[in-house]
Amino acid sequence: MPDLSKEIPFGELAIIGTKGTENMCKKIASYIGEWRKEEPHYIVESVFSRFGSGEGKVVLGESVRGKDVFIVADCFNHSEETEYVMYGRKVPMSPDDHYQDVKRVIAAISGKAARITLVMPMLYESRQHRKTARESLDCAVFLADLVNMGVSTIMTFDAHDDRVRNAVPLNGFDNLMPTYQMIKKLLNTEENIDKSKLVIVSPDEGALTRGMYFSSVLGVPLSMFYKRRDYTTVVDGRNPIVAHEYLGDDVNGKDIIVVDDIVASGESFMHVMDMLKAKGARRIYGFFTFGLFNKGLDKFDEYYNNKMFDKIYVTNSTYLPEDLKSREWFTEVNILKYIAYYIEAVNINKSVSLLMSPAAKIKAIMQEKNF
Repeated sequence: MPDLSKEIPFGELAIIGTKGTENMCKKIASYIGEWRKEEPHYIVESVFSRFGSGEGKVVLGESVRGKDVFIVADCFNHSEETEYVMYGRKVPMSPDDHYQDVKRVIAAISGKAARITLVMPMLYESRQHRKTARESLDCAVFLADLVNMGVSTIMTFDAHDDRVRNAVPLNGFDNLMPTYQMIKKLLNTEENIDKSKLVIVSPDEGALTRGMYFSSVLGVPLSMFYKRRDYTTVVDGRNPIVAHEYLGDDVNGKDIIVVDDIVASGESFMHVMDMLKAKGARRIYGFFTFGLFNKGLDKFDEYYNNKMFDKIYVTNSTYLPEDLKSREWFTEVNILKYIAYYIEAVNINKSVSLLMSPAAKIKAIMQEKNF
């Protein structure tokens, strides 16, 4: 990072983290303080409290008048620290609860900030990004909602569908990808990765663009699966997958990287692993920007013990439970420094183009590792 001590910021930097992001914000502030060669005094301490009915409020610990405010929000944090008491019962915060806290922070700022940027690594309601029936279009509504409240720019990672930016065409929407961090972690931790025997696999047509980028920068083949669904049935709010159809090169004896944005229940990943192993795939790695694991870890343990996959790489952009981190098959990819770079660049009004196009850095790490 270049010497930024002489750069003039847009406004005094202020970072406000919502419930559960305290450690994330401290690490981000620490990076920025190191680059600026000063104490990381940027965090605005805030109190998120609840009435017995479950209604909430936010109190900011100091004035942010004239400051360049960055709100950091993890809407998928379900740690014990985010639980609250409602009618005498402990309740975990839902994504909706976290989103309401984001709006409470903006309301507490009361229009006094010079600028507000929302840093939301996993975009709230990003999987409800299009309307195909009599249904709510939640992602577009939430984006428009925040812009109307005064948010200048929304920064996220690996949006489920980048076209959601069309909901706020006159405002900033920065969609960053953790591709470089993923590749760097793989090459630093795995041995004997033979480029000539590596294939990128997209688990469905929706993830194809991500797979194409990995395939292009690494210079390896790309294959994909097509999801056949039963559109006459709805289970847990979606049409169940009937089968995965494979389209691509022979994977017999090859190492596979399955690339997707989210691993939730793991159902799709497991279907893909079953078929790849049946076709003779050697080692299988999962690259996921967000790890929700919302149906537990037992099935993943079973697949790992049966040698169906080798590692799952997930960024620390959302909450990761300690029992997940302890798994032998799990590898955490740090992107907090990436977020700090983004906040620093925006605060001093520098272009983030290089952050959003890390091809040169990927080429450099590949040369360093003789990949």
